Amino acid sequence: MQLTRFSDYGLRLMMMAAANGERRITIEETARTFDISRAHLMKVAQLLVREGFLKAVRGRGGGLTLARPAESITIGAVVRATESDFAIVECMGPGNQCRITPACRLRGVLGEALGAFLQVLDRHTLAELVLRPEDFGFARAA
Repeated sequence: MQLTRFSDYGLRLMMMAAANGERRITIEETARTFDISRAHLMKVAQLLVREGFLKAVRGRGGGLTLARPAESITIGAVVRATESDFAIVECMGPGNQCRITPACRLRGVLGEALGAFLQVLDRHTLAELVLRPEDFGFARAA
């Protein structure tokens, strides 16, 4: 299983916000830091704001900060918010056309594995992933 870029970018954005504490980060600096699409990152940020993980301040001096303490944000919660599809195989999703589904036991095994994956992510918080601002390749603004 591979997380989508959307989740990857969401986790990076959350880590950068956590590393900068109360200082607002911008989409522009985050996109530049990670060398990723500004437009795509904007969509990710909008979802994370809507889901209550980030706070956004518009206008001059605006930017993004965590909406709540990093200790209260689990990695599992962020991944669940940013992933739209956890169907590892066809039979786990809508529109299943697999002919052996009624007799197959694979869905149960993969469902158990997915549950274990998410359970591990739920045990870890954003606070455990916090880096120093300089670890991102930039110095904190004065």
